[in-house]
Amino acid sequence: MILDKDTAQDTWQLEDIYQNQEEWERDLGQVETLLEEMKAYYGKLGESADTFFSALDLSTRSKELIIKVYSWARMKLDEDNSKPSSQALFGQAAALLTRVETALSFTAPETLALPDETISNYRRDHRFSTYSHYLDNLLRQKPHTLSSAEEHIVASTGEITRTPDEIFKMLNNADLTFPTIQDEEGKEIQVTQGNFIKLMQSKNRRVRRDTFQALYGTYQKLENTFASTLNAGVKRDIFYAKVHRHQSARSASLFADNIPPAVYDSLVQTIRSNLHQLHRYMQLRKKTLGVDELHMYDIYAPLAEDVKWEIPYPEAVEMLKKGVAVMGDSYGEILDKGLNSRWIDIYERKGKTSGAYCDSIYGIHPFLLMSYQDNLDSAFTLAHEMGHAMHFYYSGQEQPFIYSAPAIFTAEVASTVHESLLMEYLLQTVTEQDKRNYLINYYLEMFRTTIFRQTMFAEFETIIHDQAEKGEGLTSHFLKETYHQLNTNYHGEEMVVDREIDIEWARIPHFYNAFYVYKYATGMSAAVSLVQQILSKGKPAVEKYLSFLQKGGSDYPLNILQEAGVNMTSPQPVQDAIDRFSSLLNELE
Repeated sequence: MILDKDTAQDTWQLEDIYQNQEEWERDLGQVETLLEEMKAYYGKLGESADTFFSALDLSTRSKELIIKVYSWARMKLDEDNSKPSSQALFGQAAALLTRVETALSFTAPETLALPDETISNYRRDHRFSTYSHYLDNLLRQKPHTLSSAEEHIVASTGEITRTPDEIFKMLNNADLTFPTIQDEEGKEIQVTQGNFIKLMQSKNRRVRRDTFQALYGTYQKLENTFASTLNAGVKRDIFYAKVHRHQSARSASLFADNIPPAVYDSLVQTIRSNLHQLHRYMQLRKKTLGVDELHMYDIYAPLAEDVKWEIPYPEAVEMLKKGVAVMGDSYGEILDKGLNSRWIDIYERKGKTSGAYCDSIYGIHPFLLMSYQDNLDSAFTLAHEMGHAMHFYYSGQEQPFIYSAPAIFTAEVASTVHESLLMEYLLQTVTEQDKRNYLINYYLEMFRTTIFRQTMFAEFETIIHDQAEKGEGLTSHFLKETYHQLNTNYHGEEMVVDREIDIEWARIPHFYNAFYVYKYATGMSAAVSLVQQILSKGKPAVEKYLSFLQKGGSDYPLNILQEAGVNMTSPQPVQDAIDRFSSLLNELE
């Protein structure tokens, strides 16, 4: 549904940031002024507590203002990417953002080069109390930080080490052309990255099989090229870990969020010990689809009958409000304010950026972009993005700018809590059996793709990095056999693991952002655990959750989650999520 003209109420109100372009240009000029002022502090952070505090304060104000300037320009462009004026404004903002990042880059290495005693003396000054966690987090990086000259050399390798990502993107998005297949009606249709999942959800098994073979058969023709590209990406990860004195590439990645490797290992071990639940789901798939053999191309086939379930936007809003009503009146009022005060650009338009996201301007409010389509997917997208919005709102009300943005590890928890609350509400209130089955199938697929599948990816990443760190090559044969064995273990005896799936690793972009995918699994596990506590314990659990939202990025992610009632160093949250998955299976079986 593409609208040529929305009513004002259907669009976000960017005038809440700047009334006009002139106001934006004034702040653009103010950022330039702050950059000039920042030059005076280069090389002088060790002079005195006054100088050090002034530099930190100026750096913080510069970051806050450039984010405001950049976000407004990006959102103006997202409204209509075809407008030359918006393209020009965004170009200005993006260039200035790069200059700010460059101008402020000296502060971290220069701070870390100061003697410990100097920093300790500075921190006795009460003015630094706001920066306490910021400095703690910075100082723990000291053993892994090189001299300024060495860091500059390492930074200069960026253009070279981005090459694997760029080769992958060009291969995957530009150079690969997939064959045509016949759709359900016998019409020729070309398989693309964009329509692959939709075709794999076809009720017609031949369409699913042909799509599967067309896509992965194309990747197989370039398996050695993809193996070399991924090998280069893994070597890049290992290089950066070694030069910064980390034990491994995985340790280096986890260090950023202060996550102990035991959390990663616990996730994998808990999922491994519960694979029989995923095997049950595969058995249910086989039985429901009525096939003699379950193949990998059957994994996306819907188990529930097609349900005509139109959900106009106003209905999705009411569903969400009822779904999160358990959070209390105050939470509901803030949610209502966001839904009715033009925080959201709702519908698809020509030229508008596709997809969905939530951004927030400190001191103003969150902004959401989506392309609402009157279906269940869109209703859950609204819930997801409003979960981010509530996190930003509560954090922004309680925290100074430097802690207002939560870490990704915790950010995805809040968005998934909203999705889970909405799902649990619908499962409690929807009585038509066809819709219930549709909802359960939808929820089961969330668990499969977000917890089981991402943990399998996490295992694959660990294995290939371990192999490379031992000096062994990542040949296409090794990668395919490793991936085949993981699929066999995860999907169980009921699944025929077709050889085409062995090359799936070649199309996963996340493998070029190492050790990221596990956060999807931990995020959903934490969210499901929190929702079960909220629904069973009521107000005490709600208050803990609101405190979690208010903390933003003011502490390490594990500490913030621990205080909310989720101990990610234990297997319990992941087990809680698997138990919910099992109970859903019970209902369908």
